[in-house]
Amino acid sequence: MSIWEVLAILFAGVGAGAINAVVGSGTLITFPTLVAFGFPPVAATMTNAVGLVAGGVSGTWGYRRELAGQWPRLKWQIPASLVGAIIGSWLLLHLPEKAFETIVPVLLVLALILVVMQTRIQRWTAKRMVADPDDLHDAFLGPKRTGLLTGSTFLVGIYGGYFTAAQGILLMGAMGVIVNDKIQRLNAAKNLLSLLVNVVAALAYTIVAFDRINWVAAGLIALGSLLGGVVGAKYGRKLSPTALRAVIVIVGIIGLWRLLA
Repeated sequence: MSIWEVLAILFAGVGAGAINAVVGSGTLITFPTLVAFGFPPVAATMTNAVGLVAGGVSGTWGYRRELAGQWPRLKWQIPASLVGAIIGSWLLLHLPEKAFETIVPVLLVLALILVVMQTRIQRWTAKRMVADPDDLHDAFLGPKRTGLLTGSTFLVGIYGGYFTAAQGILLMGAMGVIVNDKIQRLNAAKNLLSLLVNVVAALAYTIVAFDRINWVAAGLIALGSLLGGVVGAKYGRKLSPTALRAVIVIVGIIGLWRLLA
């Protein structure tokens, strides 16, 4: 691995950690970067999932105050994310690699569309947010909405365990429709649930496919994303969403081109 590849992967990790803390599509920075340097798609997914755990920890810690009072919802969402992640990881490890190479370009295009549509998703979500900071934040949902929230979290967990890109945007969209809460609080829940999915996936890949993970690249992504998560949680709200989306889309298109080529 050349010095330029080392620096590119390290800085991709920083960008992914920061973006994941604020938006939730950092994989669209690191995954295409690995693919562009010749990593096989499945190996790139495994390496990326392991590396981004560190960024998920720092991003979740940075939003820890917004998690207060969300346990009535999270006690259902956490198990759903964990089980979904196990299924998604199992699919990645057991389906033929050719199937992954066929499916991933479609998922990548879907993820890029979600990034482009993110502003509309957030505006749609924001219309359902409570205005009073002393509100109960819709913490106690009825059985129907609890079931919908748990089911959607489970499905996103499967997606995240198989291919992590844009799972945060999917979670934000689902929670925004089902739950009436402030957007930063939903973002905190998204960070925690995405972290749990990444942890499950990383553990599964490490146990079953240790030799297929590029540990140098995973370490670089971990170091970069750890720093990026801290920066994203602290300053991310001040960054231009348009600039972030532009970077994600450009890098994602490069990765898509490399996959198809």
